[in-house]
Amino acid sequence: QVQLVESGGGLVQSGGSLRLSCAGSDRTFTSVGMGWFRQAPGKEREFVAARSWSGYSTYYADSVKGRFTISRDNAKNTMYLQMNSLKPEDTAVYYCAARASGSYYSPLSYDIWGQGTQVTVSS
Repeated sequence: QVQLVESGGGLVQSGGSLRLSCAGSDRTFTSVGMGWFRQAPGKEREFVAARSWSGYSTYYADSVKGRFTISRDNAKNTMYLQMNSLKPEDTAVYYCAARASGSYYSPLSYDIWGQGTQVTVSS
């Protein structure tokens, strides 16, 4: 089974940037759609961005459009989330996930999850 490990989180000032990485443990990583979600304390897990396995389609939450970019390097079994112009409201634990089927926007469509990485944006 594919295992996913996120890294790259940390503390950054408002307006700063971070790049999250999600490393997959298996070559099957390259044949599935992948997504990023986040969860802030006391809130539900929410969709951030996703990318189809082919890379032809990408999806973003309205709150991050123009600021975040999802990409993947299939040769390295790694997906990335470049986050620019960060805001305090972006503070959350960020998770990467592998999609099984269904809507890219719903966490219910994903069956494999990483452990999460904390992103904290100070004002």
